[in-house]
Amino acid sequence: MDALPPLRLLAAFAAVTRTGSIQAASVELNVTQPAVSQAIKQLEAHIGVRLLDRSRRPAQPTAAGRTLALAITEGLGRIEDAVEVLRLSEADSFDAVTVACSVGVATYWLMPRVAAFYRNHPDRTVNVVTTQSGAPDLGEGVDLAIRYGRGRWTDGVVTPLFDERVEPLCAPQMRARFDGSVPPGDVPLLHVRAPETSWITWPEYLEATGLPPVAARGQTFTNYVQATQAALDGHGMMLGWRSITGALAEAGHLVPSGLPSLPTKDAFYLVARPKRPTAMADTFATWLAGSVEPAP
Repeated sequence: MDALPPLRLLAAFAAVTRTGSIQAASVELNVTQPAVSQAIKQLEAHIGVRLLDRSRRPAQPTAAGRTLALAITEGLGRIEDAVEVLRLSEADSFDAVTVACSVGVATYWLMPRVAAFYRNHPDRTVNVVTTQSGAPDLGEGVDLAIRYGRGRWTDGVVTPLFDERVEPLCAPQMRARFDGSVPPGDVPLLHVRAPETSWITWPEYLEATGLPPVAARGQTFTNYVQATQAALDGHGMMLGWRSITGALAEAGHLVPSGLPSLPTKDAFYLVARPKRPTAMADTFATWLAGSVEPAP
């Protein structure tokens, strides 16, 4: 038996977990429901574990199913990233630059700055490639990478951008329920299951700040964009990162919970390709580094 199941079976299972049901997955994949059900059964037989709890309606992923779904999402995401980088490299020009970063940093930190850059450079193009990794590679076609880490990379020219810190944040309506700080044990906590071991989790935050551990309750997501939206919708309290939730906190869409903020050991850096940087890459790198406000 092959170690890896056929891609079509993995794609069918990913669609079920992503859409929430076999019926919705069949619509997305443009196949019949029996075809999706058969694909899931074949995948379970190939792996030898049950992936869906069919006693629930609609069927929900088992613990093994959730583990596989996360792996499929990350694996397909890396393939999509590679394809996009190759596509952009073919369309590269003197007036374009390609920047790689994580989806959370792209959504909440980089894109508002790209919009500001366009106001002064309307004839230039900034391509953004999002990755599952917090330290994206300087692969073919990528001019700049925004990385989270210690800044000790040797594959490019490293420029510090800003220090990072985390602080529990929640929606204003959740904060209003408490006179003092929001007790972590009294509200759902929003968790992010990320491949990067340097990203701080709730248990690590509670231990580092001397707060008592709490039972794991609340939703779990695969990236910080999803967790941020859940916090905005009032579904729980999240660990807010300056790079992702800083602007939302400044605007009052998310508010501090009254718990301690925690500086991180790692920081954000801009890494540029060391060979033959284009004038556009130099221009955008200099502008981006100058756009960072000092930490309050």
